[in-house]
Amino acid sequence: MRFDWLWRESGRIGELFLWHLGLSVLPVLIGLVLALPLGWIAHRAGLFRAAFLGVSGLLYTIPSLALFVLLPLLLGTKILDPLNVVVALTVYALALLVRTVSDGLESVSPEVIQAASAMGYRALPRFLLVELPLAVPVIAAGLRVAVVSNVSIVSVAALVGTPQLGLLFTQGLQLRFLTPIIAGIVLCVLLAAILDGLVLFVARRLTPWQPKGGKP
Repeated sequence: MRFDWLWRESGRIGELFLWHLGLSVLPVLIGLVLALPLGWIAHRAGLFRAAFLGVSGLLYTIPSLALFVLLPLLLGTKILDPLNVVVALTVYALALLVRTVSDGLESVSPEVIQAASAMGYRALPRFLLVELPLAVPVIAAGLRVAVVSNVSIVSVAALVGTPQLGLLFTQGLQLRFLTPIIAGIVLCVLLAAILDGLVLFVARRLTPWQPKGGKP
């Protein structure tokens, strides 16, 4: 481990870390916003729920590198444009979170929904004020998976030149130099742990009725 190299390259490594952070978090946030209505539709789809979720789940099977290469052709962007990575990772996050939101809504007790309806809650207010808050623990569990997965998948974008920590891996391989590879691995693991802990913290703040120490 060459600490002198890390010190010299600390500024660049910091920039790559921030790029990696943004490319990991932004797609999950966009995916969650899109997954909330789609998950609600899947939840209400009845017999078509399995087919709906199956189609959304197929999105996750698209190879990431192929998607990074194809998106510039579809979006009219350049191959190095970070927008390609954001769109690709939003697709993956959406594929995970649609099922998560649907499962979260399925976990809400029918008795609670009936009670809310009896109190005068219509469909949209009931969804926003009753069903969605109670579904937070399940949704948070899916968010944790999506965030950690994105931290890993972002690294693949180094193969198309997008700035993020994955460039440390390619640099290390090209130079046959382990220090940037080890630094990239450590920072990716650290970032995944921080984001996972942040999702867990927010979920617990949103669900104060959950017993302490319980899984969100």
